[in-house]
Amino acid sequence: MALDGIFLNLLCSQLKDKLISGKLEKVYMPTRYELVFSLRTRSGGYKLLLSASGASPRLHLTSQAPENPPNPPMLCMLFRKQLAGGTLIDIEQVGFDRIVKLKFEATNEIGDRIKRTVVIEIMAQYSNIILLDENEKIIDSIKKVDASKSSVRQILPGLMYEMPPSQDKFRITESNTDEIVNKILSYKDKKLSSAVLSSVEGVSPTLAKEIAYRSGGDLNINEITPKTVDKLKFELSALKSIVINKSVSPTAVLTDEGKYTEFSFVPLSMYSDGYEFRSFSDLSELLDNFYFERERFARTKSKADDLFKTVNNLIERTSKKISNQKIELEECADRDTKRIYAELINANLYRLTKGGYEYELENYYDDNKLVKIPVRPDLSPSANAQRYFKEYRKLQIAEKKLTELIASGEEDLEYLLTVRDELNRADTEREITEIRLELSEGGYIKRKVGTKNKKASPMPPMKIAAPDGFYILVGRNNIQNDKLSLKTASKTDMWFHIQKAPGSHVVLVCDGREPTDKAMEFAAGAAAYYSSGREAGSVVIDYTLVKNLKKPNGAKPGFVVYYTYQSTVIKPRNPQG
Repeated sequence: MALDGIFLNLLCSQLKDKLISGKLEKVYMPTRYELVFSLRTRSGGYKLLLSASGASPRLHLTSQAPENPPNPPMLCMLFRKQLAGGTLIDIEQVGFDRIVKLKFEATNEIGDRIKRTVVIEIMAQYSNIILLDENEKIIDSIKKVDASKSSVRQILPGLMYEMPPSQDKFRITESNTDEIVNKILSYKDKKLSSAVLSSVEGVSPTLAKEIAYRSGGDLNINEITPKTVDKLKFELSALKSIVINKSVSPTAVLTDEGKYTEFSFVPLSMYSDGYEFRSFSDLSELLDNFYFERERFARTKSKADDLFKTVNNLIERTSKKISNQKIELEECADRDTKRIYAELINANLYRLTKGGYEYELENYYDDNKLVKIPVRPDLSPSANAQRYFKEYRKLQIAEKKLTELIASGEEDLEYLLTVRDELNRADTEREITEIRLELSEGGYIKRKVGTKNKKASPMPPMKIAAPDGFYILVGRNNIQNDKLSLKTASKTDMWFHIQKAPGSHVVLVCDGREPTDKAMEFAAGAAAYYSSGREAGSVVIDYTLVKNLKKPNGAKPGFVVYYTYQSTVIKPRNPQG
């Protein structure tokens, strides 16, 4: 990803325009490595997200702040004590490094004005968020770094804050383009992108590759022609102009399956066939959308690991049980042979005697062909016949019972697969709680000890604006799907669902109007997105009027049947993105 020093420089400029002089109303700590600052300015309220996560360290405004834990951690309380009520007076980037200082003026418990600085260092697994006093002494940090972790630079309460070692690179805004090009060309044993990365401060590998691509290709330095050198000078001058004039074009790159794969403050022309480009109004909006979608599953899974494990175990156990029952059912297939043996023995009792291991008799069910019937020598012919009748009746009952068990097991398996799909798509802890409650009420898991009987009010379905003045409603779980499709929706609304696979019920609310083609396509794409086929290139979506839906007696939550419908093949599309 291209969250480099230059990107951060441009981002800080945009953040300054919105946040300087803002009052810090609240500090939240949704996860171990994240802080959210709630700021109030004259133009409105903002949430500033700071993340020191090794996988996705970043800084940006967010409209999709992570859900907060019920009880704030001690470190969060410390940040609140030091910063709450303070004013953000400056946002300062250290050179073109990925280090930003948020400077606050606050009031301590005895009413004195104090200065505090929050430093965010965006350095992959070494990222950190550090709180400093007015003398740049460390008060605390998200990650503690002692001598066992680094012999060069420790981050511990009470120590003075020290900057990371600087790099010997040119700063694009302060250096002559010819000087930068000469340094790049001095790396004879490197490719052009690698040489750019080694020469220009604040450039990421992605941006370095884009510069090389626009200059004629990522050639070895010793293969570069004068024409390529001229193009390189032009691209570096253009980059310098962008940084000085703050003329950004926030762009995300998506695969043809709709997955976010890259982003930058300029269009990335090195991506072409098979990719989609999405533009954003500013850099914070770009980062907010990119990382929210990228982390959605991982964030939810971390909150529901135990539930994922339970559901997967239930699925595995149910599948294995069905498989074993089907094997037993196959063994019931020769039950009629047992009955025939019993009848043949009874029909020939007058000529059979006790003591043999088999009877050879004419089978009047098969053109009187001779058949050898195994028997127990210690039993009389009549007792052997009764033994076969008993085995026949036992297999007959077993077949009926196994058929019922297999049908019930397959219904359970289908339901559990829908629950796993719900978990995969759950975005909040509240959604996970409702899924847990659904499983508990269905008897699949035990209610946790100490759980209060009082239920929280259920979440409403997602409501999303659709084209031409329509909107869609999307169920978040099976119980909500039932309520949405069978109670909330009008009979003349349109209902959408992925064909023969787990997914949300999606209702296009028509309010008596004829739905437009654009609205229908939007709803179908949403039904594909909120389904187990989200990652597929295209899926089949069934759609019908709500009045055509029926729920069989005793059916699992979320299960409906319909016989009048139409289908369409469509790509999954995020209706909110």
